[in-house]
Amino acid sequence: MHADEIDPQARAAVERQERVPIPHSRWGLKLTRLLTGPAMRIRNRNPPTVGETVDGTIPGPAGDLDARLYLPDADGPFPTVVFFHGGGFVLGSVATHDRLCRRLTRESGCAVLSVDYRLAPEHSFPAAVADAYAAVEWAAANPDAIDGTGRVAVAGDSAGGALAAVAALMAAERDGPEIAYQALLYPGVGVEAGQPSMEEHAGIVLDEADLEWFFDCYYDHELHERNPYADPTNAGDVSGVAPATVVTAGFDPLRDGGRAYAEQLVRDGVPTRYENYADQVHGFMTLSEVDRATEAVADVADDLAGALRADS
Repeated sequence: MHADEIDPQARAAVERQERVPIPHSRWGLKLTRLLTGPAMRIRNRNPPTVGETVDGTIPGPAGDLDARLYLPDADGPFPTVVFFHGGGFVLGSVATHDRLCRRLTRESGCAVLSVDYRLAPEHSFPAAVADAYAAVEWAAANPDAIDGTGRVAVAGDSAGGALAAVAALMAAERDGPEIAYQALLYPGVGVEAGQPSMEEHAGIVLDEADLEWFFDCYYDHELHERNPYADPTNAGDVSGVAPATVVTAGFDPLRDGGRAYAEQLVRDGVPTRYENYADQVHGFMTLSEVDRATEAVADVADDLAGALRADS
């Protein structure tokens, strides 16, 4: 499940990131969020080009949600990928995942609607879930507002991958909007203490204290952790959800949880492509300097394009 060593490009990126530790206090969290804006303006200079980006808001269950629409350099309308960023349900924004969304747009030829959601600890579960599902419902119901064809997929990385998976499950169980595909990038699902990936790789990008902090912020009560709309691996049957791509990384503590969900999808008859990048780390698809990340984004984009453009 993991290579002999981490890809040198990924290792170099991790070593740079370790200079900014994840905060484990509300004061530290506020400071980190405050510094994210200037950091992202520097990081996102000279981004991959797309046809157009449109910043705006969409309606959410507790107020408007910030969103950014990425349109391909072509004539629309386009199929739409609703994307949710990672960050442990505590950090992250449209800006932190700008490059990834641009690359998905360029490679897939689909529009990408990147949506911010309410963050913990100020807004614990199920706030983020409610926002994510509302965003998918809105995108499906308002194709003209996003130059869309009406065909919709969901995607996300880490915590955002969990939200994408939950949105797909909710749509299936609630007779909601038809979701053509789900792309789950090293999703934060099925994570359990004692898993080999946790035992062997905690401390690479994420350590056990980081994960405990995220969980403590996100969940008000341990009962919530067993809710299928918090973690779809808790669902007894996922047979009705959209076909999926599940990506994991060999040196990621979350690897075994993502793999377990891919296996659950397969057991329940959901067409699923599972890919483990054995020499990579958590978050690698956001790393612009890692060649394997470029390959992974292209592969996921092909899956999305194939599903969304079929019969369109």
